[in-house]
Amino acid sequence: MISPVLLIRPMTVADLPSVQLIERASFTTPWPPQAYRQELESNRLAAYLVGLIGEEIVAYGGIWLMVDEAHVTTFAVHPRYRRRRIGERLLLSLLDLSVDRHAREATLEVRLSNLAARRLYEKYGFRPVGLRPRYYSDNQEDALIMTTEPLAGAPMRERLARLREALDASPPPSAAPDDTLTPAEPAQQAPGRDPNEGVA
Repeated sequence: MISPVLLIRPMTVADLPSVQLIERASFTTPWPPQAYRQELESNRLAAYLVGLIGEEIVAYGGIWLMVDEAHVTTFAVHPRYRRRRIGERLLLSLLDLSVDRHAREATLEVRLSNLAARRLYEKYGFRPVGLRPRYYSDNQEDALIMTTEPLAGAPMRERLARLREALDASPPPSAAPDDTLTPAEPAQQAPGRDPNEGVA
């Protein structure tokens, strides 16, 4: 039996019910449903992707392209599908999208306490560059600002090529959801919203 392949494609309005299910499972302060619709229909700076296994949406993420910077605004994997490298594949796709849109670098915010997400971002070339004090409204935790090296530079291109090769050589994600997992590992969300939890 052939294992289903993770498909990553642009988010559409029809995807929003599934995106909202993941949003509510992943974030303590989820965006309201109309926020994503507005992003898709009205925000020319925004681009959003979804990841599917079979016909099920299991992950999503997005960027805002501001001048020459791609800001990762939201990034989440359904808790039942975490720890399968889906988050890595989605992050790589967001970086590819940033390059396609001629971003010079990519940046994001993440909780200081979210070591799992920070390790993932560091693996993909993000480095700490500053703090946003008391950024998170639920507990006043600081946000760590992380930014990549220039995306067109040789070090970053070589890093992404090496990581892409390793992902391509690894087994595809399992299609069976893991109902023993709980919403755990935080990720982050966007400027103007409360960045929070949802990566794997």
